[in-house]
Amino acid sequence: MQFETAAAPHIPSQQTVANIMGQVLLALVPGVLAMAWFFGVGVFVNLILGGLTAVAAEAAILALRKRPVIPALKDLSALVTAALLAVSLPVIAPWWIVVLGSLFAIIIVKHLYGGLGYNLFNPAMAGYVFLLISFPKHMTGWLTPDSLSTVSLSFAETFDLIFNQQLPTAVQFDAVTMATPLDTLKTELGLHQPADQILQGERFGWLAGKGWEWVALAYLAGGIKLMRDKLIAWQIPCGMLSGLVMIATVCYLSDSGQYASPFFHLFAGGTMLGAFFIATDPVTAATSANGRLVFGALIGVLVYIIRVWGGYPDGIAFAVLLANLSVPAIDQYTKPRVFGQKP
Repeated sequence: MQFETAAAPHIPSQQTVANIMGQVLLALVPGVLAMAWFFGVGVFVNLILGGLTAVAAEAAILALRKRPVIPALKDLSALVTAALLAVSLPVIAPWWIVVLGSLFAIIIVKHLYGGLGYNLFNPAMAGYVFLLISFPKHMTGWLTPDSLSTVSLSFAETFDLIFNQQLPTAVQFDAVTMATPLDTLKTELGLHQPADQILQGERFGWLAGKGWEWVALAYLAGGIKLMRDKLIAWQIPCGMLSGLVMIATVCYLSDSGQYASPFFHLFAGGTMLGAFFIATDPVTAATSANGRLVFGALIGVLVYIIRVWGGYPDGIAFAVLLANLSVPAIDQYTKPRVFGQKP
């Protein structure tokens, strides 16, 4: 057998951790802009607060551990964690929600297990679950999409709402917020309303919820760029979306009055964000090609199970964390055979 060889000098890879993290942040931009367009500028406040908190926490912990601070901060991993958490939170969440979630993600989930490359769970999603369980009221106050809202908040009014929880005079909190499409669907189905009738309501669009579907498409565009540039493994998003579509299709075909269509689940909630930006975290995902497909499919199936039969309208964070727990078993049973070793 002949092997191809090449003489020195060999060209090293130009991809560094900082370069990859920077491109992930750039790929998030379309989704962030879409969120700002439909749900207000509060997403920028979340990003700034989360980023500053994450960087400060990272620097403090590294100093306490007597590790080099500046090189670690330059890898941008703390900013990516903060960004993924920030875009998952309601845009009018109190400022301390973002701060607490970022501190939990960086200090407890990331550095308690050894830092970058050693954490068992996705830090952003662990921070999100911590906030959702601890402060459920503040985690469900989403602004009404601009196309459906009769009240528009300025930047100053949004800023005052985030930091002081105060709205302009004569404006009620219920006038500027509404349940998410997934929450609405779950509530109405609990009242025995048929799914097809629910999805014809004014807050639902041509794919999913008004506003939400465009945010999902924006994250899809960013995710496709990451896949094209080979910065993420294609098996994970494809496996996740396929797993979600397959179980949603089976349920929809069995009873379309009880279950929403696969297209709705693809473009509702955080599906696209989860598939391309969260589940693809290389530290907490499976390592082999087949393992990544299984890992992604497991997340997709778990997302649907939690959405339809669980206690939460969207199940991205819980599904990702449960799949993280399953990685050792997935790797064990999907690892490729070593060349020359008997099966």
